[in-house]
Amino acid sequence: MRSLRFPRLDRPAPDWLTRWTYAHRGLHGARGDGLVPENSLEGARLAIAAGLGIECDIQRSRDDYPMVFHDWDLARLTGEEGETESRTKDELQQLTYAGSDEHPATLAKLLELVAGRVPLLIEIKSKAGYDVARSCKLAADGLRGYSGPCAVMSFDPRVARWFRRNSPQTPCGLVMREDEHGHTRRAWQRYAALWIARPQFLAYHILALPNAFTQGLRRAGYPLLTWTVNSPELRDRALAHADALIAEGAGLA
Repeated sequence: MRSLRFPRLDRPAPDWLTRWTYAHRGLHGARGDGLVPENSLEGARLAIAAGLGIECDIQRSRDDYPMVFHDWDLARLTGEEGETESRTKDELQQLTYAGSDEHPATLAKLLELVAGRVPLLIEIKSKAGYDVARSCKLAADGLRGYSGPCAVMSFDPRVARWFRRNSPQTPCGLVMREDEHGHTRRAWQRYAALWIARPQFLAYHILALPNAFTQGLRRAGYPLLTWTVNSPELRDRALAHADALIAEGAGLA
């Protein structure tokens, strides 16, 4: 029955994937008298110094550069009005994160900084009506020639499918959550996303763990990462029911 429920894992994830804890959006938050912004180069530097892998978010600029940035609009992170994708790469890099001197960075700048010292988990953002294949190609082009450990993932199952078909050397995972903020609240939606994606690993919302679906995935050989681990209690849960943590704040202790 299990073989009918889950796709056969014909491309195992690399061994390094589950050997690390990943700093969610870099090692961000209050530091001394200042604030280290999420997805910033400074957050990446601090994660590297702490011996942590880095999870980050990618969406594209108006002129088709992959940018390390989470939100679809600029207000929360920069105080500016407008959509992130409405600005060019240069315009985005000229913005300043609120409470900081840091600027949004390109994926190329992040790769140059990390230089293979720690692994990267790159989440490709998507939304309804979005040409996510375009973002996949930009990310794949940006990763070409990068020799450090890295993997891509997304809530959108089309991302893993795109990489499986077009860049099979890049490990790719499926991100899932079961609450009202996700698109896989129902069991049939989770199975449908899994079969479309046929990923090499899952990154699952910690508040949904443990459950029969993820336990079955692990038995079938799928590595299970979990996010966002941000407290000692959630860290204990993650260590008991997942293979690697994407964590921040007190969840890193």
